[in-house]
Amino acid sequence: MAWRDSRSHRSKLFLFMAAIIVGVAAQVAITSFRANLNNSIENQAKELLGADLEVERNAPFQEELVAVLDSLGGEVSTALKFNSMAFFPENGNTRLSQITAIEGGFPFYGDLITEPTSAAQTFQENGGALVDEPVMRLFGLQPGDSVKIGQLTYEIEGTLIEIPGQPVAASFFGPRIFIPKENVEATGLLQRGSRLEYVSWHQFPAGTDMVEVDDRLDDLRDEEGLRFGYDTVDEREEEVGEAILYLSNFLNLIGFIALLLGGIGVASSIFVYIRQKINTVAVLRCVGVSSDQAMMIYLIQAAAMGLVGSVLGAAIGSGIQLYLPVLVQDFLPVDIELFISWPSVAIGVGTGLIISILFALYPLLAVKRISPLYSIRSIQINLTKLLSTFTKATLSLILLIFITSYAWLMIGEVLPAIAFTGGLVICLFLLTGFAKLIMKGSRKFLQAGFSYELRQGLANLYRPNNQTTTLLLTFGLGVTMISSLYLTQDMLLDQIDFGGQGDLPNLALYDIQYDQNEGVNNTIRENGHEILQNVPIVTMRIQSIRGMTPEELREDTTTNPRGWALNREYRSTYRDSLLPTESIVEGEWIGQAEGFDQIVPISIESDQMEDLDVSIGDTLTWDVQGIPIQTYIASTRTVKWDQPSPNFFVVFPAGVLENAPQFFATTIKTEGRDASLELQQKLVQAYPNVSAIDVGLVFETVQNFLGKITFVIQFIGLFSIITGLIVLAGSAATSRFQRIREAVLLRTLGAAKKQVVKIQVIEYALLGIMASLTGLTLSIGASYLIGYFYFDIEFVPNLFIIGIEIVILTALVLLIGLMNTRGIHNKPPLEVLRAEVE
Repeated sequence: MAWRDSRSHRSKLFLFMAAIIVGVAAQVAITSFRANLNNSIENQAKELLGADLEVERNAPFQEELVAVLDSLGGEVSTALKFNSMAFFPENGNTRLSQITAIEGGFPFYGDLITEPTSAAQTFQENGGALVDEPVMRLFGLQPGDSVKIGQLTYEIEGTLIEIPGQPVAASFFGPRIFIPKENVEATGLLQRGSRLEYVSWHQFPAGTDMVEVDDRLDDLRDEEGLRFGYDTVDEREEEVGEAILYLSNFLNLIGFIALLLGGIGVASSIFVYIRQKINTVAVLRCVGVSSDQAMMIYLIQAAAMGLVGSVLGAAIGSGIQLYLPVLVQDFLPVDIELFISWPSVAIGVGTGLIISILFALYPLLAVKRISPLYSIRSIQINLTKLLSTFTKATLSLILLIFITSYAWLMIGEVLPAIAFTGGLVICLFLLTGFAKLIMKGSRKFLQAGFSYELRQGLANLYRPNNQTTTLLLTFGLGVTMISSLYLTQDMLLDQIDFGGQGDLPNLALYDIQYDQNEGVNNTIRENGHEILQNVPIVTMRIQSIRGMTPEELREDTTTNPRGWALNREYRSTYRDSLLPTESIVEGEWIGQAEGFDQIVPISIESDQMEDLDVSIGDTLTWDVQGIPIQTYIASTRTVKWDQPSPNFFVVFPAGVLENAPQFFATTIKTEGRDASLELQQKLVQAYPNVSAIDVGLVFETVQNFLGKITFVIQFIGLFSIITGLIVLAGSAATSRFQRIREAVLLRTLGAAKKQVVKIQVIEYALLGIMASLTGLTLSIGASYLIGYFYFDIEFVPNLFIIGIEIVILTALVLLIGLMNTRGIHNKPPLEVLRAEVE
């Protein structure tokens, strides 16, 4: 019976099955891809690290650490990592690069992929360099060309294509260059102020107990207080797996929202479908069919629609997962081994089927309340009112439990799952509220003075069989997600785009040694550029706070300073005045002092005050490269860290640190990008140890990085937009007969064909504008909250982007709506008046 009854409406039901297809496709693609990733990480665990153990420190290894590492035995490879300018003589280009001076056979697991292949083995023997593929391609370089690092010029042995455990995205913030460690000191780059990272990789003999290795290294850190970092294969696998888990869970929940929107579309389609079948159900009841049997006829149809849609969606999702590596490969440290994850397929099909049935039950339970008398009555029935409050509440509770359970399955934690469900419910309530407000507002806004077409278009927003609520729920939620991503990305990029601020630097120099400072400044002035800041920097560490050493503070239960704030090396400066990017929060700024024979007043950044758990007036003793200097906190200040200028946690007054060993950072304003590049070339050749940060290049790099990340999220979020459009198309198709009837009645009453078309255009244009405005309003609110609570940024919406989005989204709704109602004004009046449905 269910099969026979569906024959005349299968094409309409397919449209809503398409909504389930899209949602399940998103689910299966993401969960299956996550299974592929987890399998690849497990199979390539050792390649993630390239060794059994990696140890790193920003200073030479302590004797105790060296003794323990030596006692472990096995193969060892060491490296020095630092950032420096690389100069390419063939074309005169320069680029701030990530330099790795390596010695030994790293990687022990996996391969260093180079072109030619032999370069990975020969570059250390020949004293050559391996240069990252992106910069080789950008500057048109070939093996055999040269690169100058500091005072040394290396022949480029080959192109560096892949490093075990490092994604391609690692080169976004500077090309990676490998050189031999043997003669790295001859580069002249290992000077005061240089940030060096000492690394060693270890391959242990077979059978080595890694738990024991882990325990011995932990003892050095916990019991002897040595500062260093290390990773084992298991730890690196866990770190990478956890990061991928967070991303995949987030994408999965976005895809799940698309599936829920498909469920809303199913409910909407079944409502309209059952409304057209009321007379059929009533006749069936007259010939002896029970209310349960009548409901089961349409429940079987809904379940079949959900099952077929879920299976098709799973098949499409399995195909989409083959494309996902193209989107994310740059961010992954492993080669992805693709296969079909049958558990993911099963979960996707099961979820799609359950969603279809749960949402279909809302209108289907009303079928049980259809009386046989409706077969002889021609009345308009509100199916929702046929359901009792208890039935609605029970169905809603079951649906909420299912959504929370699924989110819990994906996230693995209860509270975030409940928060996800709560946030989704709030969004749906807001969208529903907007829909009700629009329908009520359009009724009140309707004026007798409006044109006939406008009055009819507005009336269609609140008349029976309107699509306002369904469109705003499905399309509006998708718009909210996609637009929030665009607006948040634009907000972040706006914070680092300094191109329109003429008083800010576009080039920053650092690692300028004391005896080079005057020469660097003269070179800048001789080339006609403006020096905005020339800042001295002195390195120091905390020796004590309030007379207590860092070790004593960590053991003291009455204070709670952060370990990193106590142990870090501070790079501080001295001056007699505040900068425009700073403002005093508490205390008094003191810009001048007479040496350090007496206690010295200092100013500390406000967040750092909290990290150190100190207050105004507290005393700190600093170890300034072997000399203790006693200070007290005279003031605390806020700092605008988002400005491209040297900013500091701790500022000393003038008259104290002038004779301390120091280096300099300089910010410059050049006329443009070409002038900046020309100055960099001259400085790098004269002062190879000086590094330059091109602010414009940083902006382009961050923009590219954010663009790649947000594109992945938007790609998944796009499924929600597609679902909304499908639901709109399905609503238009399912209510097509109602539309034909309205068009015929209008024509019978004298309306011209042109007027009928105009009414449809007005209706769908208004729907598109309202849906896009509603979604954009929620996305602006979401972006504001993200900026305020997460990034501490004041969000200012980009009206141009919002305007473009409104135009595009309205055009989409208008196009889909008109395509699915095309030709209804051509129907002969008698065909409809005789109730002959095509």
